[in-house]
Amino acid sequence: MISPTRRRLARSLLVVLVIGVVAVGMLGALQRQLIYFPDAGPVRPAGDAIEGARDVTLRTADGLELSAWFIPATGTEDTAMAVLVAPGNGGNRAGRARFAEELSGRGMAVLLMDYRGYGGNPGAPSEDGLAADADAAVDALAHLGYPPHQTIYFGESLGSAVVAALQARRPPAGVVLRSPFTELADVGAHHYPWLPVRALLRDQFRLLDHLAGSEVPVTIIYGDRDSVVPPMLSARVADAAPSLVERVVLHADHNEPVMFGSRVAAAVERMARSVG
Repeated sequence: MISPTRRRLARSLLVVLVIGVVAVGMLGALQRQLIYFPDAGPVRPAGDAIEGARDVTLRTADGLELSAWFIPATGTEDTAMAVLVAPGNGGNRAGRARFAEELSGRGMAVLLMDYRGYGGNPGAPSEDGLAADADAAVDALAHLGYPPHQTIYFGESLGSAVVAALQARRPPAGVVLRSPFTELADVGAHHYPWLPVRALLRDQFRLLDHLAGSEVPVTIIYGDRDSVVPPMLSARVADAAPSLVERVVLHADHNEPVMFGSRVAAAVERMARSVG
């Protein structure tokens, strides 16, 4: 006969198991809400935010029309290059305006894109969706006079995985990855070691797989105090990059101003001038 104490223990363990299964199920169903944090509100016209900038429309293969900003080069020494800026998983293009101005002032045109679901754009983000958005951005830049061989792909955090995949499909002149990670599951496992992250994730963003074997020049930038993307993951990307040009390590956390500032823009400029 099972003692009352053992019955209570068995019931408690069953309750914990059920709660765990329900929690994992909810995380599986809601995972994209834990990955993407768009500011979906309307964005003011480009010219109101940055002098000389203009609004452009990205037309995706699956029929969406996405708003983006194009900022011409304003520096005294035009590099004849453009930078496609693929942002991270939060905010919208308005939050990258100062960074775009910094790049423009260094002689590079800039396409500041927003993904589907961000910055007033239609649709909902997903790995496949962001890939289609990036392809549409490349097409828009080519129409503006900057084909891939005259373009640097700049990816910030989640955007680094977007452009790593993009460069494998549409090779550019160079790639700059800011706060990259090996794959999204590695980031999730770092923050949630008690969850079966690898089994749950639908959007994998396997950055290293896309970078492997690439002959495109790559610069890696990351903060040594990054609390979002562990620095060791960014370092692994740099170690594995077949065509690493430069590794820039900043004494900063993930979203500190320096990570959007002149030192990052200077690294992009160095890449642009070395391949231009």
